Amino acid sequence: MDTDVIIVGGGLNGPLAALALARIGLRSVVLDARPRATFDEAAFDGRSYAVALGSVRMLQALDLWPALQGTAQPITGIRASDGRAGEGASPLHLAFDAAEIGEAYMGQMIEDRHLRPALLAACDVSDRVDLRFGTAVTGQQVAAGGVTVTLDDGGDVTGALLLGCDGRASGVARRAGIGRNGTDYGQTALVCAVEHEQPHHGIAHQFFMPPGPLAILPLQGDRSSIVWTEDAATAAEVNGLPDAAYLDILRPRFGSFLGDLRLGGARFTYPLTLTLAQSFAAPRLALVGDAAHGIHPIAGQGLNLGFKDIAALSDVLRDARRRGEDIGAMPVLARYQRWRRFDTTAMGLATDAVNRLFSNDNPILRLGRDLGMGAISALPAARRAFMREAAGLTGDLPSLMAP
Repeated sequence: MDTDVIIVGGGLNGPLAALALARIGLRSVVLDARPRATFDEAAFDGRSYAVALGSVRMLQALDLWPALQGTAQPITGIRASDGRAGEGASPLHLAFDAAEIGEAYMGQMIEDRHLRPALLAACDVSDRVDLRFGTAVTGQQVAAGGVTVTLDDGGDVTGALLLGCDGRASGVARRAGIGRNGTDYGQTALVCAVEHEQPHHGIAHQFFMPPGPLAILPLQGDRSSIVWTEDAATAAEVNGLPDAAYLDILRPRFGSFLGDLRLGGARFTYPLTLTLAQSFAAPRLALVGDAAHGIHPIAGQGLNLGFKDIAALSDVLRDARRRGEDIGAMPVLARYQRWRRFDTTAMGLATDAVNRLFSNDNPILRLGRDLGMGAISALPAARRAFMREAAGLTGDLPSLMAP
């Protein structure tokens, strides 16, 4: 065979999976149809990720953290509140502080311009990772002894296992006949970064409004990343406005607690859906990240679920090799699916329920959810449970995420 594992998708999950598998002695070829991106790390475009503490531990275990630590912003606390634009937050709110669970932070905000190059650079120097950009997969064929993918240049690659890290419209899943279940929320996320006058002190804010939540996530310096949810029609209208008018609509939603705002990078949008693959595994095939599950960003857990998929798969394949098993055999991949399918489905359904509960202006529901947040905030055990979940420290943790 050409390699042990064929990975389709060269975004974040594909290279990270290759590095995690290299750590247990497996060789990977990473294929991506797009050309390799070039990065100017001095140019900030606004894209960033909330990386939970469990995922930070994984980056540390893979020796990636030294390249990222100096540019990351710790999330030391979270504030969640309900309200309407221009009216301020309800006095009944949730307040989480990392010190309460004995940690220095609950996660780290890492900008795309730093995370993606760090992953690719680590792959470049690994003798177990072969990155191939500008190479599209046009077919895949599973046989008893391995899997072969056909490339757009007429060549092919053979391996023991095919890993789909190619997003919600996964070609790997489609070619394997794996369907998807889900729903379109009719909402769009408006994403940008802002600069503000006052320091954020490492606190992330989630403000629930009738059209959808507004997340304010701390970045280094007096800057924050914004994920602002509106119904699809309103979002399209807002996104078509010039920067000044865009900020005029954002300001009453954001509030004045950090002073005046100005845009600090590019503006992006993406439609919000819930989509779950009907299976995470098939003979000689496994799905990871958005290829397996795409959830609402309300809890900021999308990327972290993909990290946990990779860490769990690494443990499963490590143990299989120690027992002399074929890493592409269905009994091996079924262990991965059992480990991850319930967790990701539960998270998807939980974020779906929270979005539906809060994205409305029903006065009875508003009173109920405000009282619920107030009750959780007043109960230390419940508060700590929510914090550990947000930090990615609950459930059966893979070894890469363990303390």
